[in-house]
Amino acid sequence: MKCRHCSSPLQLPFLDLGSAPPSNAYLSAAALRAPETWFPLRLLVCETCWLVQTEDHAGREALFTDDYAYFSSFSSSWLAHAQAYVEAMRERLGLTADSRVVEVASNDGYLLQYVQAAGIPCYGVEPTASTAAAARAKGITVVDRFFGVALADELAAANRHADLIAANNVLAHVPDINDFVGGFTRLLKPHGVATFEFPHLLRMVEGCQFDTAYHEHYSYLSLTAVQRIFAANGLLVIDVQELPTHGGSLRVFAARADAESHPQATAEGTTRVQQLLATEAAAGLLGAGFYSDFQAQAIQVKRELLTFLLQCQADGITVGAYGAAAKGNTLLNFAGVRPDLLPYVVDKNPAKQDQYLPGSHIPVVSEAHLRAHKPQRILILPWNLRSEVADQLDYTRSWGAQMVVAVPRLEVF
Repeated sequence: MKCRHCSSPLQLPFLDLGSAPPSNAYLSAAALRAPETWFPLRLLVCETCWLVQTEDHAGREALFTDDYAYFSSFSSSWLAHAQAYVEAMRERLGLTADSRVVEVASNDGYLLQYVQAAGIPCYGVEPTASTAAAARAKGITVVDRFFGVALADELAAANRHADLIAANNVLAHVPDINDFVGGFTRLLKPHGVATFEFPHLLRMVEGCQFDTAYHEHYSYLSLTAVQRIFAANGLLVIDVQELPTHGGSLRVFAARADAESHPQATAEGTTRVQQLLATEAAAGLLGAGFYSDFQAQAIQVKRELLTFLLQCQADGITVGAYGAAAKGNTLLNFAGVRPDLLPYVVDKNPAKQDQYLPGSHIPVVSEAHLRAHKPQRILILPWNLRSEVADQLDYTRSWGAQMVVAVPRLEVF
């Protein structure tokens, strides 16, 4: 296998989770009787550009299907994050009714609804029909295609250039990262800005966040790798912010490399970029040793979770889970958890309810099931939403329930 950015041979292993089905391939009751497709789930490191990446076994069309079940708007904290972003960008970039904002991977309109409410012209690019339909129901214009150079050229030819392009949690989701990034160069106005948010590889390793590895995440990104990828495709990194979302993310600001005297290219932004690159280098990210212990940490989390569930079963303590998240599917399938140890998972998304988790075949139920069965322990699978979920489920304390997270280490609280 070769690096998806620089084509160097890949030899340095990072993480091997065996095999798993696509993490968002939820199953109907009828589908449980049919064969299920599993793919190897292994991550390797490019020692030339330091891009961490999955082995290529599943194409994007197999993962991002028309009935894709991930809808961003079901997280109140993520909606607040999106609204704050729009306000910050409107102030920073001076966006008005004469500007245009584009979001690539616009999902269900969770972000563009705030752009639209601010009176700023916008449209989204979203290939999954289910989420695109939800965005259109909010009055948002959506181009239902995968983004890349070809689509960007079509949009640019139609004079649909952007002052701001937002790309939240999508850069890791593209198999052809060069084609994807190259599209931003073509669609941005000369002094336009693109922002990219993605989980930070450094925080992933520090927090043992191995469950963020799944087939939809083709790449695991550092600023070091992103700066090199952007430079090769005509983009210049002009600023970076560290964010708490998804266990620690980066928001990278980029401009066209051919834009002279860009108003957003400041000395302060350049300093922040240089400082974070230095932090990554000091952590050892540009050396093989940085990646050597991650497998053992993942195995330890697996053992702790299984020990906990088996002990609960032996002691007669009832357990349910909350959040049918992709990261939860990675964890449960790696650990080999099945309905005998975890009988159900609650999710507020109706598109997931009455379905079954891929691989583990644990049923997804509504919150009414939680209220009816009153489990004594509730395993929060999307640990990045720990505070939000704990607040939402505070009423379960009335029957003595305790919350549990498994990553980065097992904790009952």
